[in-house]
Amino acid sequence: MRFFLGGYGADMGGDADGIGVLHAGAPDDALAGGELAWAGTAAAAASPSWLAWHPTLDVVYAAQEGRGDVQAFRRTGPGTFAPLGPAVPVGDSVCHVAVSPSGASLIASCYGDGRVVRVAVDATGAPATVAGAAPGAPAAGAASVDPHAGLGEERAPHARQATFVPGGFVSTDLGFDSVRVWSPPSAGERAAPALRQTVTLPRGSGPRHAVWHPSGHLYVVTEYSNEVFVLRPGSDGAWMLVGGAPLVGTEVGVDFPAEIALSRDGRFAVVGVRGSNTLASLRVDGDGGSLASVALVESGVDWPRHHVIARDTVLVAGQRSSEIASLTLDERTGVPGRVRRRVEAPTPTALLADR
Repeated sequence: MRFFLGGYGADMGGDADGIGVLHAGAPDDALAGGELAWAGTAAAAASPSWLAWHPTLDVVYAAQEGRGDVQAFRRTGPGTFAPLGPAVPVGDSVCHVAVSPSGASLIASCYGDGRVVRVAVDATGAPATVAGAAPGAPAAGAASVDPHAGLGEERAPHARQATFVPGGFVSTDLGFDSVRVWSPPSAGERAAPALRQTVTLPRGSGPRHAVWHPSGHLYVVTEYSNEVFVLRPGSDGAWMLVGGAPLVGTEVGVDFPAEIALSRDGRFAVVGVRGSNTLASLRVDGDGGSLASVALVESGVDWPRHHVIARDTVLVAGQRSSEIASLTLDERTGVPGRVRRRVEAPTPTALLADR
């Protein structure tokens, strides 16, 4: 299989010179358990720390974190891309991009200033141009408000990720310990997303990344309290916290969970934990509203910033060790095995499977 890699470049203290290419076995293999090979740079870019596909077009969007903008790239070959239109400034330290299922817009999350920004996309996949406005006409949603204000020292918002769900999208604010629920814009390319609800998590938990489960639940991993919270919308559309589970074996203040990904059948969730450099596996129970710890295993890399599950293989990006590791996943138990393969890759921060 072929994967594209996001990474940190010189402006973020890393060695990546753009979007990288990783082969797990032959590029056209259906499985990812083969030998790993670094296949060079697909496109020059400035610290493209997160990558996302357009849902129907051969276009990839990169969050260029150090520059605070989003750049679209069109595919020019099996493993190459070229810029599509100019980069769109969105905010300080943009760290994540999510593209709407329709492909009409994308949502950029900005860690530095907490902004959640919508960028319109045209029929070619490029940021749309509005007369008299900058390409993409970025429109920020309502500013985040600290639900725990007055309970301690003043804090800053840190938007971390957006996840599209039925009826809109949700975004995590790591700085303000909240998950915000948004409706899609009503009309117009410049319309900002409409904030519908804020779900407050415990102070100091630090919600980072989330994944939507087929059962209709959202699993949110926290960077500071080392937990996974379970949220879902009720029959009236209001979201609520319905459960959660600690990442057993991790240590608060030493370990910092990063990504959460589901197994192919949705029976397990796997969380990457920076610090102890481990992978925590949890079992999905009941109707999907509860989670139970299964195992904590070595990830094989230093600072597992991101990982993906490709059927029976877990690929882990080690930001500080500048490598990708490959582990088997026992699909019956949800437990990753030992590292089988590894390859050097410049300061990787994200993996994106080819399609």
